Amino acid sequence: MAILQYQDDHGRAAWKSCMASAFRTALACTIVACITLYGPISLKNQIALPAFSYVTVILIVTDATLGDALRGCWHALQASVFGACPAILSLWLMGPTRLTAGTTAAAVAVSAFAVVLPENTHLISKRIALGQIVLVYFFAFIKGSETEPIMHPIHVLASTAVGVVACVLALLFPYPNLACYEVQKKFKLYTKNAAQRLGVFLKAFSAEDKTSAQALILQSKPLANTGTKLLRSIKSKQESMLWERLPVKFLKPCCKNPGEKLQDLETPLRGMEIALSDSGLLIPVSILNSELKDDLAKTEEHISRQIKSMPLVSATTVPEENAKSVIESLQTLQNIPLDQKELPSFFFLFCLKLLQKKSITTPPISNEGPADSLSKKEWFFKRIWRSLVININSSRLIPAFKCSLSLGLSVFLGSLYSKENGYWAGLPVAISLASAREGTFKVANIKAQGTVLGTIYGVLGCFVFEKYVHIRFISLFPWFIFCSFLRRSRMYGQAGGISAVIGAVLILGRENFGLPSEFAIARIVETFIGLSCSVMVELLLQPTRASALAKVQLSKNFEMVLNSICEISLGSSKANLEESLKELNFQVNELGKFIGEAEVEPNFWFLPFHSACYGKLLESLSKMVGLLVFTSHANEILQKEYLGRIDHTNFWEDCINKLNVDLKILKDMIGSSIKCFEEVSLVKSLEYLDKEIERRNISLDLESGKMSKLPISSDEEMIIKKNMSSYIQHCNELLDGIHADKGEELKSHIALSLSCVGFCMSGLLKETKEIEKAIEELVQWENPSGHVNLHDISCKIRALAAAASDTYNHVEIK
Repeated sequence: MAILQYQDDHGRAAWKSCMASAFRTALACTIVACITLYGPISLKNQIALPAFSYVTVILIVTDATLGDALRGCWHALQASVFGACPAILSLWLMGPTRLTAGTTAAAVAVSAFAVVLPENTHLISKRIALGQIVLVYFFAFIKGSETEPIMHPIHVLASTAVGVVACVLALLFPYPNLACYEVQKKFKLYTKNAAQRLGVFLKAFSAEDKTSAQALILQSKPLANTGTKLLRSIKSKQESMLWERLPVKFLKPCCKNPGEKLQDLETPLRGMEIALSDSGLLIPVSILNSELKDDLAKTEEHISRQIKSMPLVSATTVPEENAKSVIESLQTLQNIPLDQKELPSFFFLFCLKLLQKKSITTPPISNEGPADSLSKKEWFFKRIWRSLVININSSRLIPAFKCSLSLGLSVFLGSLYSKENGYWAGLPVAISLASAREGTFKVANIKAQGTVLGTIYGVLGCFVFEKYVHIRFISLFPWFIFCSFLRRSRMYGQAGGISAVIGAVLILGRENFGLPSEFAIARIVETFIGLSCSVMVELLLQPTRASALAKVQLSKNFEMVLNSICEISLGSSKANLEESLKELNFQVNELGKFIGEAEVEPNFWFLPFHSACYGKLLESLSKMVGLLVFTSHANEILQKEYLGRIDHTNFWEDCINKLNVDLKILKDMIGSSIKCFEEVSLVKSLEYLDKEIERRNISLDLESGKMSKLPISSDEEMIIKKNMSSYIQHCNELLDGIHADKGEELKSHIALSLSCVGFCMSGLLKETKEIEKAIEELVQWENPSGHVNLHDISCKIRALAAAASDTYNHVEIK
């Protein structure tokens, strides 16, 4: 029933969201239509390119709030400074009569390169500026001597301004669509979701049979997915809230940035889910006694109330007596578990304690002092200033050159096919500029399909409303609703949905452009020319396939994991580990992007991409990042408790050293395997590797070296088990040495933190084994005729590297 209720709520929310987006888009396009079709003649004469007004609307208003529209005004102004304004000087110096198909394409290409090269400029600004550049130079080429070097770019600027003004008005009427209110609504939904997940987790933790526990864990999955989406949506609207804050002063209380605070709640909830999924067994009776059950019930009630009382505008606090009693709960856990199987249970309690701490220490969001307000305003204006500063990075040279070449080539070939409609070849390339790599063929395909769908709908709309030209714009409203769903679909996504909207609007929202069918065919052909040029340039200047990049990125991920694991050390500063984890998280996300791109790129004559295997590797690496994050949290708590409340004696130093020795053995076993994966993952051909070994006459000693043999043998399994037992024993020794006057709370904190570290190390070992299986499967996939032994392959790679190094040193000595 809970799952059915979730599906119904999700369906209603999707419908409501799509209807709201469609209404705002329709209203903005209607405003543009009223101005360009029925406005005063003097105003219509200034708006010479109404098509670009619609394009500007679609670029800005799609799923936007008032803050997004205000930010869009800034982006349009910034785009005009880099787009149409420089063209005034260019046309005045060069003269419109000198423009040919070749010189027009060259001018567009050079201007595009200058626009795309800066690093700080927002993507929307670049898209609008590129669109302006195409229209300014191409229409100057069409009109020739009739072009006014100053007024023609101004007409393009006026067309852009109409679109921007329409966006702001559409998001103000009939009532403002504010990011603050949207975040407030989703904030409440998230807190409700978090409280529900907490209740489900605690029920699963306390379940009396395995079947009930598994059912509750499955019930939590859709709740977790919903929480992730809500958190992502809240974070995406944070900058929009800052833009609303300046003109609308009364919104100040709800403009506090909530993303980081909610992330503090999400992290321990994810940890509780990991603990329940990992345990696979019921919680031991020795742990789940009546006293702990009472503590859990009391803690759940308090945390749920605390989470739910975190609104954006006002905050209520839990009475101090209740808070104090809850803080003192869960302190009967003074002894570390005596068995490794009990570690998931204690890790769950560690995450619960962490969630309790985060929910209590999270300050009310409305209590923002003048100093905080001033600092946020300074930060906001600094971001605006940084966007104005032209920061050129060498890594931007290739993307800027690709964009300029594809845009110039599109304009040139489009003008050869049709001089009047040639700009439709360059405009889709300009407004679809991407900020990073993307699946070239897939994106081009969905853009082409979206353009065709929208254009056909526009032609049919013109046919149906042939006698009612003045009201045919009404037929766009159902299309806006359909395209809102299209943008959220996996098949078309944002690019396909926007192409479909533009295709219909440009036909139904304009007049005096000839027969709709002829215009539709010309535009489809020109769009195909532009997309073909874009694909061709990508293939020529970006020959490295995403599958090859994913392979290299995978090896880089292993290197980062190894660095992070080496930073684990109890009682030491966590700064190095935090920096390493930030970089690791970034690299894992990059791997996910390459995998997503490789999954949609065509195989041609290449070996198919093993997406299932890479998916397993990505999942294991993501879990490793999460486990390392919890290790960092546990070490931070140990640092505070150990340094702040425990006397530094030889006994404590000795206990910490023993624990670090135990951890070092586990780290070395994990690290040796990860190092092997790093080396093996880059191998393209085992046959080539064997030939190189034979050609260089290298003798192999597969038994030598410190590297662990893979797969992990039964003897090594015993070593791991023995080492974990040693770790638990040393933890108990440390806890027994805490004097009674230090308090039970201290023992509880240290016990749970040490259990967390033990669980995370055990989890890292488990994920290492999963990665080992996936790497072996991947290498076998790439070398179907060879026998795969990861240890042997790694030895061969090291032998080749050593031989190459010896040769190099010999040459240097000579």
